[in-house]
This record gives sequence, structure tokens and C-alpha cells, in this order.
Amino acid sequence: MTNPLPNAPVKPPGRSIIRFENVTKRFGKAIAVDDVSLAIHEGEFFALLGPSGCGKTTLLRMLAGFETPSDGRIFIDDEDVSRTPPNQRPVNMVFQSYAVFPHMSVADNVAYGLVIDGVPAAERSRRVEEALALVKLEGLGGRKPDQMSGGQRQRVALARALVKRPRVLLLDEPLSALDAKLREQMRSELTLLQDQVGVTFLMVTHDQDEALAMASRCAVMNRGMLQQVATPAELYEFPNSRFVADFIGQVNIFEGKLVVDEPDHARVDAPELENPIYLDHGVTGAQGGTIWIALRPEKIELHKRADGKAPPVMEDAPEGCNIAAGVIRHIAYLGSESIYEVELSNGRRVKTLRSNLTRWDQEDFTWDEPVWLAWNACSAVALLS
Repeated sequence: MTNPLPNAPVKPPGRSIIRFENVTKRFGKAIAVDDVSLAIHEGEFFALLGPSGCGKTTLLRMLAGFETPSDGRIFIDDEDVSRTPPNQRPVNMVFQSYAVFPHMSVADNVAYGLVIDGVPAAERSRRVEEALALVKLEGLGGRKPDQMSGGQRQRVALARALVKRPRVLLLDEPLSALDAKLREQMRSELTLLQDQVGVTFLMVTHDQDEALAMASRCAVMNRGMLQQVATPAELYEFPNSRFVADFIGQVNIFEGKLVVDEPDHARVDAPELENPIYLDHGVTGAQGGTIWIALRPEKIELHKRADGKAPPVMEDAPEGCNIAAGVIRHIAYLGSESIYEVELSNGRRVKTLRSNLTRWDQEDFTWDEPVWLAWNACSAVALLS
């Protein structure tokens, strides 16, 4: 299928189309965005991710022109737009509530921006048809928004934004008003649409699953500051702090003291665990200090702990490392997988995840059963903050 937006300018991949340089936004004494510097590349699907009140929406609104930075500069295509009015910026925004006009037809909603811009009627009609086809609403231009489903209204809002051929499309919590099944469907449709039109998408969301599933890169924010900018896989597998590890997915975090630190291995003594944690890599410059170990539930194995049965020995860790004894206190069945909560002797609960897709090849575990937890030396991530 050819690109329905043939006049949308295309630049070589990798070039930065958006730059925030030391951007700060204050509301009175409150700092909403704190000295943020960030580059977003042409053609990316980029996500600003973080809890409510972290500053992500304020950053998006400054890019759109609805707020003005207190300090710093914002560039679009190497042009400083920090003080440029919203209607003069090459961006368009899809709001959380979609903001479609209920008294207008779908076609008139989509054409609204073109009417304001004085686009001739013939070209306007053609571009509206192209935009509706792009979001799979062909033939529905005569309907009113109240005759459409939530997913269709969201597509109307997307078509209205894309019909103006922006360089950047801004999405503010675009799927939050949809039910769970429709959200999952629209995730796929949005990523396919972004790939098809080649427009840079910048999405704000507090939903980690949404960001990981859709974005090519994410920026995690907290208290107005950037915490980490990386691909979804890098954020999940190699978080740079306890905040990022805890915010992205489920995780078990143990505090400990780094007692051995060599280039190819390290050992941590964690008070919550009876046995030391062994890592297959060093933790530069932290020996003798407090660190935290992040361990994802799916990286932990469950083993039977029958009387007289020796504890497991992991292939890449010394005997007595990376194991913990506990009792299963809760099992949550989630269809393709189950989450087991294992209580250690000190009362701490550790989550582990097992796939149900191959359960006929696995040992069965049940409530109140004594077990060993075990994990490989490459499975844990050391965090210094």
C-alpha cells in the first residue's frame, strides 16, 4: 500500500527532529519539569513514561506550545520553538478524551483543521478521504461521533491530527479511555499506523505495558527529572535505578553489601536472604558499600524442598549462592502463566513466575509447599541507587 500522505517530508533516519535543552518548568514554587535534556529521532515512536505528576504531560504540553518553558529551549527540526505559538508549530495532538465535536460529522471533524487553514474544498475532501482510509474508517464520514464505538472515535481523532500532515504527532494517554481488549487491539494498530506514515510519534503514558509494547524508545520520568532513556528491552533487562526497576514490570529487590567485586564476578551479602548472591559481572567502585539487587520473577526457578533433599546448585554460581528456602503462600493463575509468592523464613515474600504452556513437562507445586528458589548469576541486576 502506498503512503496516503505522500507530501509528508521524510528525512534520513537517525536525525533528531525534537530536542529539549535544559528545559525547566515552574508553577510558582513547584518544579514540574527539572532541567530535562532529550533528543527524539525522526520517525521514532517515542514514549514518555512515569507515574502521575512526574512531569511527562507538562513536557508534552511545552512541545505543543500550550505551556512555555521557565528555562531552557525546545527545538523542532533545529528551529527554536520555545516561544512559537501552538498553531505555528509542525505538530498536532491527540488528547486523552479525543475532543471530537459531537455536533459535526466524522468527515467535518477530520476536515476542521484544514478549514481553519483555508485549504480549498477539493483538496480538503481528498485529504479527508485519505486520512479516513488510513485509520480504516472508509465510508463512515457521514456518521456522528455518538454513532461510533470508543475505538472508532479514537481513530477519528487520529485522522483529524494526521490530515494536517504534521512532522510530529503528540499522543496524550491515547488509549486510557478504552477497555482492556480494545486497548490491546489499538496498540497494534497504532504501531502499524506509525510505521506506515513515517511520522514521529511522541506518546505520554503512565501504563508501562503500553509503552513497552508500542515504543521504539522510552524515557522514564520521576519528580520532573529523566531517570533513564532506553529501548523497552534495555529498560526491563538493565534498569539503572531502583525506581526504574520497580516501575517497569514486576521485580524483587534485595538490599545488600558488596563483599567481593572483581571484573568478572561479584558477591553480595543480603540480610533478607540466608545465602549470598553471586553475579557474573563486577560492580565498579562499590565494594564494601550498600547496593540493591533486582531480580525479575521469571528469572527465578522453583525446586522441591523435600526432607533430606540437597539444595540446588546453579551451574554458573558457587555452591550455596543464589538459592533461598521458602514456602509457597499464594498462587495466582493468569492463563498462560502463574505467579507464585514464596515466603522466606523472615516473612519476606518473593514472587516467581512460571509458564503454564509447558506445565506438563514441569513439576507441580501447590500452596504451603516448601520450596527452593534459585537463579543464575546472569539473571540479577546490581543497582547503586
